[in-house]
Amino acid sequence: MTFSIVARSGPAFGIAVASKFLAVGAVVPAVEAGAGAVATQAAANLRYRPQGLALLRTGLRPADVVAGLVAADRDRAHRQLGIVGPEGPGATYTGEECLDWAGGTAGDGYAIQGNILTGPEVIEAMESAWLSSSEVALDRRLLAVLSAGDAAGGDRRGRQSAALHVASPGAGYGGGSDVACDLRVDDHPDPVGELGRLLDVHELLFGRPDPDSLLDLSGELKEEVQSLVTARGYASLDMWAGVENLENRLVPGKIDPVVLARLRNGDARD
Repeated sequence: MTFSIVARSGPAFGIAVASKFLAVGAVVPAVEAGAGAVATQAAANLRYRPQGLALLRTGLRPADVVAGLVAADRDRAHRQLGIVGPEGPGATYTGEECLDWAGGTAGDGYAIQGNILTGPEVIEAMESAWLSSSEVALDRRLLAVLSAGDAAGGDRRGRQSAALHVASPGAGYGGGSDVACDLRVDDHPDPVGELGRLLDVHELLFGRPDPDSLLDLSGELKEEVQSLVTARGYASLDMWAGVENLENRLVPGKIDPVVLARLRNGDARD
C-alpha cells in the first residue's frame, strides 16, 4: 500500500514515501547519518528500523542486512523492505504474499519498492527520475522521484499521506543534529504536492544562504534595512529575523537576498 525510495548522496541518506495510509511517515522511514536508511512497508515490521540501522553500523552490506532481517521473520512473506548503506548498491525485498502489484529495484546508492501499485510502471518511473537527477540536492531529488511515481499511478487505492526524511552529519537546525529534513503530510488529498510545498517553506526558513548571493550590509542598504526593522518594532535585524524564523540565514556584515525580500515584501511563505 506504499511506494518509497531509500537513497544515498555523498554523506547524506534519505527516504521519500507515499501511501493510501494515514501518517505513513510515522511507520515506514528510519534514517541515520553515517549508517544508512531503512524503509519497512506492506505489513510493516517496525523492528526492522532499529535492527536494520544497527546492522548497517557494523558494516554489513544492505543485501546482507535484508537477508538477516527477513530470515528471522516468520511473516516475511507479507513484508517489503528497502535498505541503503554507506557504499555500494542498495537492496530491496518483496515477500511473495504482498498484494499486487508489488516489487522493487535497486542500484548503486538506492532501492525503490512498492506494493498495491497500479503496476510496474510506477517503479520504472521512479528509477528513471532518480537516475536522471544526479546533480540535484538529495531532498529535491527524492521529492522528484516520489512525484514521478505518483504521476505514473502510485498506490492504486488512491492518495493520503507522504513523508520526506534526510539526514547528514551536522545538517540539522543550528548544526545541533543530523536531521536535515523531516517533513510529513499525514492526511491530504494531494500528499506529494503538499510535501513539495512544505519543502519549499522548509528551504526558505531553514536553508543556508548562498555565499555567492550575499549582499554587503553597508551604506544605503544598511540604512534601509535598519529603517525597515525599526518600522516593524525591532531594535535589530537579528531580533526581527529570530521572530520570523530566518535566523539560519543571517551572516555578519551581509544580508541574504531571501531575508531582504522578506523584510521588504512581507511573509516569507507568500
